[in-house]
Amino acid sequence: MTNAIEIRSVTKNFDEGSTKTLALAGVDISVRRGEMVLLMGPSGSGKTTLLSIMGCILRPTAGQVLVQGRDVTAMKESDLPAVRLKHIGFVFQGFNLFPTLTAGENVELSLKLKGYRGEKVKDEARRLLTLVGLEAKYDAFPGDISGGQKQRVAIARAVAGEPEVLLADEPTAALDTHSGKSVVEMMRRLVHGQGKAAVIVTHDARLTEYADRVVHLEDGLIANAA
Repeated sequence: MTNAIEIRSVTKNFDEGSTKTLALAGVDISVRRGEMVLLMGPSGSGKTTLLSIMGCILRPTAGQVLVQGRDVTAMKESDLPAVRLKHIGFVFQGFNLFPTLTAGENVELSLKLKGYRGEKVKDEARRLLTLVGLEAKYDAFPGDISGGQKQRVAIARAVAGEPEVLLADEPTAALDTHSGKSVVEMMRRLVHGQGKAAVIVTHDARLTEYADRVVHLEDGLIANAA
């Protein structure tokens, strides 16, 4: 399978006045299309920093980031939003839905940002909500649906426009056990069924059974991968 994202010898330093913090210390990782990878490790190990670099939100201090084979570290800052918009879908712990928009409208907004127009917007939004089992919640507002359903809407929004890479930061942390399991099972079906690459940051060891691979970080280094 093709590598959707590659991290090569990535280092990340954060400078705070005279203090320098080494968040990542030469990390190498590749994620193939059709593969779901968990990033695990203690707080402060560099998981979220690595995810942010994969998502072209943070730049590495050194090393390379390749998205669909293209070296994004060589790109101008002004070109990175287009890379994120086309190739990467984000799923957040706090859902990040617009509370004054319905579930359907939240997904529609993402589609419009990606160039969809006219009736195609509603048709595609309905298809995506059906894909995550929420066809009946199109007109429901976020405040009227459960946490698990909110996260499903967030995933439908993340896969709008067919990005090759899904990045999720603690997507089950705000959910109960049943809802969390349901959300991760659904993400796995999307990854395997549509050939997407997914990287999920989590502290929840119960999710390891759903992953194709688990990568452990400690002190900015990959401790082991299984």
